[in-house]
Amino acid sequence: MAEKTDSAPAKEKEEAAPAAAPASSGGFKAWLPLIIVVVLMPALAYAMTTFVLLPRLQKGLGITPAPVVGKEAAPAKKDDPNAKRESIVMNKLLVNVAGTMGARYLLVSLSVSSSDAAFKDKMTAHDAELRDMAQGTLATKTLADLEKPGARNMIRTELINGFNTILGGPVVEEIYLTEFAIQ
Repeated sequence: MAEKTDSAPAKEKEEAAPAAAPASSGGFKAWLPLIIVVVLMPALAYAMTTFVLLPRLQKGLGITPAPVVGKEAAPAKKDDPNAKRESIVMNKLLVNVAGTMGARYLLVSLSVSSSDAAFKDKMTAHDAELRDMAQGTLATKTLADLEKPGARNMIRTELINGFNTILGGPVVEEIYLTEFAIQ
């Protein structure tokens, strides 16, 4: 008889278990967190890039966004063929090549161009500073630096940034290395 009493509660437990099982756990509620993540993450990434990262990079690099102005009052652009470009020549900048103990030298002539209206006045007013900055920049270059494939573009970029810093804004648009000799 003891066996019958033990088996009777076991049968009741088996019958009660299927009735107490919850409904299926799948469906829309299970997928909701994944859908939210897939939709919100690209939007969040775009917002962070546009409103946080790019402004910080621009501030760190010293780039100021150009103000939005109507087409009538827009200044002449670099690519505008009607803009009058002026050039100033800086002849024969002679410096010792770094790391050669004065045995080698670099001779460079530059043509600096811009479409700024006061370009020539600014260049003549700051001539000594510009020559000093250019010679200081060129004197830091080693022979290995000067022989790299992109050396001229690197020098050109450094000089444009340095000249614009001295002239107080984005005045210099292009620098052409008309003479570049290592002896």
